[in-house]
Amino acid sequence: MDLKDIQNLIKFVAKSGASEVKLETEDIKITIKTGTGDSKGETTYIQQIPAMAAQPQVPIQQPPSAPAQPAEDQVKPENTDSKYITIKSPIIGTFYRKPSPDKDVFVEVGDIIKAGDVLCVIEAMKLFNEIESEISGKIVKVLVDDSSPVEFDQPLFLIDPS
Repeated sequence: MDLKDIQNLIKFVAKSGASEVKLETEDIKITIKTGTGDSKGETTYIQQIPAMAAQPQVPIQQPPSAPAQPAEDQVKPENTDSKYITIKSPIIGTFYRKPSPDKDVFVEVGDIIKAGDVLCVIEAMKLFNEIESEISGKIVKVLVDDSSPVEFDQPLFLIDPS
């Protein structure tokens, strides 16, 4: 399915009056949500599904007023001989270690975490997306300073899974 097909599908769903449409094939998953009430925008998420593991959802067309969904963490080994796992940024935005300026940081170096624990928040388009760990282990290093801009796939944390 190419970009023109997806755009035509979005237009069709918007005209049909449906509030949500999901399309899933063996290699792609698309969810289109149209606004309800006063909101007239639509949000589209496309997820490529490779044979081994699902990739994070990527919004391809989103009006500024539509809510964004938090993307899943990308967890990859730093290199083949390292025992540490690198948690990478799933989106572009501003990295925050605290939920708000007057609160404590989510995790410190040396903390033991489990899968599902919130590691940080990344702000993108005025929306704060909690980044959760997909693995359990010990925080070895925080690779990004608080309130710093981050790029997609930029390393954020080193975790010792043992």
